[in-house]
Amino acid sequence: MQVTEQHIQQLYKFTRQHYVEHYDVQTELVDHLANDIEQIWSENPILTFEQARDKSFKKFGVFGFMNVVEEKQKQIQKKYFKLIFSFVKEWFSLPKIILTATMVFSFYLLLHFSFAEYLFIGFFFSFFIAELTIMFKKRKKLDLKFKKTGKKWMFEDIIETQGYGNVVFITFYIFQFLTPNSYENLTEIARITISLATSLTFIIGYVSLVVIPKKAEELLEEHYPEYKLANN
Repeated sequence: MQVTEQHIQQLYKFTRQHYVEHYDVQTELVDHLANDIEQIWSENPILTFEQARDKSFKKFGVFGFMNVVEEKQKQIQKKYFKLIFSFVKEWFSLPKIILTATMVFSFYLLLHFSFAEYLFIGFFFSFFIAELTIMFKKRKKLDLKFKKTGKKWMFEDIIETQGYGNVVFITFYIFQFLTPNSYENLTEIARITISLATSLTFIIGYVSLVVIPKKAEELLEEHYPEYKLANN
């Protein structure tokens, strides 16, 4: 016996019912289940489709598809962070390194003013507001796209909605460690470190919230050969 197209659609529904929301992960699981069901049928052809499906599903253990989804998410997160790193590296090569150096030097100069503490706290607050605003708009856009196509893609979700709040928090704590008393008494090393950290935060934020989303279609079609076809 062979798995039919009707069976395939039932398997997609089955994965959705078991909390697999991304189409790319569903497709991998459906392909695995279909092959396994045919193997089960070859050994025991009297089983119904549902019985063979459930027997295959039991092989995933107590947590069902959860471990597969988590592992897939780790893989794509790793790919995403490598992507960020590759774009950030461009800011430390010509001609962008000139802009990077200018940014670092500007922050360094600002740290000599008495109002630097309030200014940099304002920077961090602005980062968070900008990030939340952009991510809200992108989430709304993805929700509308899902209603239209009926498909979610894990890599697309990460590209469009991955924030960089952790980077901001880490940078902020660097500030607190280096400036326990007052910004006015900073050492030269502290000023340089803060200037570099703040500049890097700006660059990572720009890359993750602007650069990568602009290239999303290209990146998604490269990662998912079926992406363009599935969304037309």
